Amino acid sequence: MSRIGKSPIPVPRGVDVTIAGSHVTVKGPKGTLERVLPGAITVRQDGDELLVERPDDQRENRAMHGLVRSLVNNMVVGVNEEFVKELEIIGVGYRAAAQGTSKLDLALGFSHPVSVDAPAGITFETPTPNRIIVKGIDKEIVGQVAANIRKIRKPEPYKGKGVRYLGEFVAKKAGKTGK
Repeated sequence: MSRIGKSPIPVPRGVDVTIAGSHVTVKGPKGTLERVLPGAITVRQDGDELLVERPDDQRENRAMHGLVRSLVNNMVVGVNEEFVKELEIIGVGYRAAAQGTSKLDLALGFSHPVSVDAPAGITFETPTPNRIIVKGIDKEIVGQVAANIRKIRKPEPYKGKGVRYLGEFVAKKAGKTGK
């Protein structure tokens, strides 16, 4: 049995879960998330807990058991407290500026500024010009938006310049040695 799949999901106070067949809707103080569950995995509510169950031990059902539990848990956590990804910008002249909460302007050494629009449910903050905070209730979208921003100018291995996750280690190469 999946160790992740068999553990119950606690539902905090103020979060409402609606289950209709394989369609799960979670409402909370931060917003609403919906998902259609894959396969034959079922979710049932037992008091203030959600239990994820699989019908049998077929390979596909075993594979989906822990996945569905993690997806539903991320929905419950996301509507109660937002997910956050922090990025830092390293490099002389590299900076970010938030235009409101849904647009981000980046100066990353290109001949032009790069503009990033936030998808629905995502907000940007720039507490300093070299720090970007991506917030939202859907963990998948927050991670994807942060990865897309990082992909614009990945940290390079010689000087370490670029956009990286906060606390990410970038191994530096020695470079050329002159004679």
